[in-house]
Amino acid sequence: MPYYYGYGYGYGTFLANNLYCLLLIPVLLLSVWAQVKVSGNFRRYNAVNNRRRMTGAQAAEAVLRANGIYDVGIRCVRGELTDHYDPRDNTIYLSESVYGAPTIAAVGVAAHEAGHAVQYAVGYGPVRLRTAIIPATNIGSKFSFILFLLGMLLYSQPLFLAGILLFSLTTVFQLVTLPVEFNASHRALETIEGRQLLADDELQGARKVLQAAALTYVAALLMSMLQLMRYVLIFLARSGSRRGGGRE
Repeated sequence: MPYYYGYGYGYGTFLANNLYCLLLIPVLLLSVWAQVKVSGNFRRYNAVNNRRRMTGAQAAEAVLRANGIYDVGIRCVRGELTDHYDPRDNTIYLSESVYGAPTIAAVGVAAHEAGHAVQYAVGYGPVRLRTAIIPATNIGSKFSFILFLLGMLLYSQPLFLAGILLFSLTTVFQLVTLPVEFNASHRALETIEGRQLLADDELQGARKVLQAAALTYVAALLMSMLQLMRYVLIFLARSGSRRGGGRE
């Protein structure tokens, strides 16, 4: 048996897995808390009508018009919290609980998605970068674990390293996503306040909804970084054990 698959490799992997499990607990708690906050804030403020009786669709249109954009479609899509902007057909898709709802939450969510449309229209740097790396990220998410498995089974460091590099693309994607999401919310809240789509006290509700949603992206990034750290530590343990030399 190769030495690096013996004590050195096993101990290094043990440390990597235990450190991963130790850090995983707070990250999971943050992820769960963020999801609870998103659902709770959305339900709370989607039960409160705004004073202008402005629907989500109207709010999205108002944000687009405020930024001089007139060629983006706005459509209703089934599901809850399925709201998104699709640059492929230049359309904002709003869920049934947002599209026609004259609520505080609906205005905040719809304005956020319109903020994404504005980003593409003005060529916002991070969103262009995220779009550019999507194909590579898709490849990485599909094949990284295959390379990890082959690297483990064949005791091949090059294959394991290739898996790490492919998986790291997912982490980079999550990292780039943060400024994209934060900026979309900033654009949304700025327009809501500037155009007085919501009253001052209502604006706080929309802000809480968007801040909770932002936390889910932070949690996703931390989870991806944690997994990447685990693979890197295992790789280093294997490399160190191999340099330890010899056979048992």
